[in-house]
Amino acid sequence: MVSKAGLGNNTGKGVIFDLDGTLLDSMGIWQEIDKRFFARRGIEIPADYVSRVASMQTDAIAAYTISRFGLHDSITDIVDEWNEDAQEFYATVVKPKPYALDYVKELKRSGALLAVATSLPPRLRQAALQHAGLASYFDCVCSVDDAHSSGKEEPAIYLYAAHQLGLPKEACTVFEDILVAIKTVRSAGMKIWAVYDESSQQDWEEIKKIADGAISDFSQAPLQL
Repeated sequence: MVSKAGLGNNTGKGVIFDLDGTLLDSMGIWQEIDKRFFARRGIEIPADYVSRVASMQTDAIAAYTISRFGLHDSITDIVDEWNEDAQEFYATVVKPKPYALDYVKELKRSGALLAVATSLPPRLRQAALQHAGLASYFDCVCSVDDAHSSGKEEPAIYLYAAHQLGLPKEACTVFEDILVAIKTVRSAGMKIWAVYDESSQQDWEEIKKIADGAISDFSQAPLQL
């Protein structure tokens, strides 16, 4: 349980959360989606595939997948196939990371403004937030598309989220789980906390060196921002 002691007043502060692998225990879902996708085509998933596509937008992942494996599918067909599988998982299976819901609730009570910055398209992120019980707590939910960005290797999504909250970037703390995104937030001059996810296990030591703080779950997250 997240401690309420010393929570303090976070009025005038913003907190920006990634979804997959950060607030949501959902990276396993994408592993299942990948398994379905490649099994249908009789292709074994390469060991480096997940890390290669981790920070890309969906269309870019589809284009990369077509090019790498010589597929004859169109980008639209592949994205539609992934979204159909994902809709099922996000609406019925996905759960918040341990203590994530408690932490979000306490931040909201403390006066912080809250945003989601994700690569997920609208119908998936809304299904996920609803199923996980998180939908009502955010002042802004945005994606890389809203920021006209190619992905989280660019800071546009985080700066856009801060702008939507009406706050300067210096007043915002970002929670992320993947190395490339953490590097991006750091380069943008924003405070960054790393959240452990099994999918980024191989990068965890480097992540801890870059981030302002690193947590294994949200019971360890800072109460005063």
